[in-house]
Amino acid sequence: MKESGIESVLVTHLPDVRYLCGFTGSNAALAVTAKRAAMFTDGRYTTQAREETECARVVIAKKSALREACAWLEASGAGSAHFDPGMTTVASLDLMRDALSKGKRRGFFQPLKRPIVADLRMVKDAEELLRMEEAALVGCHLFSAVLPHLQPGVTEQEIAADLEFFARNLGADGMSFETIVASGLRSALPHGRATAAKLPRRGFVTLDFGVILKGYCSDMTRTVHLGKPGREEQVAYDAVLEAQEAAVAAVKAGVTCGEVDEAARSVLRKARLAKYFTHSTGHGVGIEIHEMPRIAAAQEQRLAAGMVITIEPGIYIEGKFGIRIEDMVAVTESGGKILTPAPKAMIQL
Repeated sequence: MKESGIESVLVTHLPDVRYLCGFTGSNAALAVTAKRAAMFTDGRYTTQAREETECARVVIAKKSALREACAWLEASGAGSAHFDPGMTTVASLDLMRDALSKGKRRGFFQPLKRPIVADLRMVKDAEELLRMEEAALVGCHLFSAVLPHLQPGVTEQEIAADLEFFARNLGADGMSFETIVASGLRSALPHGRATAAKLPRRGFVTLDFGVILKGYCSDMTRTVHLGKPGREEQVAYDAVLEAQEAAVAAVKAGVTCGEVDEAARSVLRKARLAKYFTHSTGHGVGIEIHEMPRIAAAQEQRLAAGMVITIEPGIYIEGKFGIRIEDMVAVTESGGKILTPAPKAMIQL
């Protein structure tokens, strides 16, 4: 804030609130000035807020936590307060302005030029990295546990339920996103949510899942094959695996996100499969399943040690099959550390 000449900040995005002060409730506004910080919530969280919140005064709002946070900022003497425009709705901004005295409603709230909390969250400290590694290893255990359940005739929904059941048994807080199980022709859907479709006697099954453990997310994808794959399927799988490993090998502090993306894309281009790679190569992970940075073509953001990203190239051939392989990778000064060391060579069941 000092470096950017910002007098005060109003934080309303709940993952940002959690990151800054530890509070995990569903209603919160964190007001920060150069000298003070106050976290506003409602009476449902009186005990929880006092137990969880660090480095900020806890205020239990009588009516609206957001309105009282705005009034507190005005009373602090700050001439302006900044907010994250990417996380603030038009309705919330109207309410924020309405909470001020008439003379302050115009110009007091200013949009941040960069989302400063999101920038902080990109680089994880040692404790965060440890939590993320633990969450990633839980994901690997889930993959091993579910393999015997992948049988022809079992529904995708049953496999998703198995993954989620195993996750809870292993201590996960929950799943970090809706589990993807896409089999047979449906494997060509990049985000094929689990349905009542039955696993085929022969074909690919894509499993994309993650858990939340101690507040941090994991994310991984493996694609397995039921029955013996044909030559086209084997060649395509090998190309995706080569692309994924090339992108992982490109990860290093100082490298641009676009360079990592190109490492994967160039392999698929050589294999004449690039047109079937229809999404970016990866994204940041942390308290949220999708965070900055974005690992995509032409992205100039440079990787920094402590970032955790996914590397997940895939191809999706409509009417035939789809393949995706995804790891979580921690960025270090010397390279990338894979946090999801489950097998990646094609598994035939």
